[in-house]
Amino acid sequence: MTCAFQAISTLSGTACALPLPHVDTDQIMPKQFLKGIDRQGLAQGFLHDMRFDASGHARCDFVLNQAPWTEAKFLITGANFGCGSSREHAVWGMRELGIRCVLGTSFGGIFSDNCMRNGVPALLLPAAEVARLMALAQDPQRCQMALDLAAQTLHTPADGQTLRFDIDPLHQEMLLRGLDAVGMSLTHAADIQSFEARHLQANPWVVPPQKKPPQENPPQENRHGPIL
Repeated sequence: MTCAFQAISTLSGTACALPLPHVDTDQIMPKQFLKGIDRQGLAQGFLHDMRFDASGHARCDFVLNQAPWTEAKFLITGANFGCGSSREHAVWGMRELGIRCVLGTSFGGIFSDNCMRNGVPALLLPAAEVARLMALAQDPQRCQMALDLAAQTLHTPADGQTLRFDIDPLHQEMLLRGLDAVGMSLTHAADIQSFEARHLQANPWVVPPQKKPPQENPPQENRHGPIL
């Protein structure tokens, strides 16, 4: 079985706080970065107008342009992050930049689903826990976190706390195995083929009759009979 993305079981690293609410997919990945047919260069597009000025220079006052958050693997977001239009490029760009997990109280529905299908856990947490993580992530000395997806835990060494989170079992399996929706379906290939065989045997009428191939040089006919 070919993996659609790099499976994720554990993840440790720097967390970055982005407390702005209602950051939509047009802000996450502006339209000028949607022209390509592959994912190259999409890291540049992620939150482009927040990270860069009109001349293309990095804004030194934006958190993702500051150490240690230039190497962030976690993003703690404000409410409704990823709302707006369907834009899978938003997740692709986020991954290309190095962020492999987002945490918040709510996400845009399509964005959340795109995250899960591209190897980025989008984890919903209570507001109090998000506030605690946000405070830690804003401190360069306390912003380290460790995710254990199989155990469904997130540990913050700075305050010694470990929280447990909920995740849909199907999404969890997809992330742990590196499989998208097609890949997960193909794990049941033997059952699918068995069903197809039984169904066709019980309902042979669903298969259209095979047409005979046309003759290469059919005999010509006239009113007096065939021309031999």
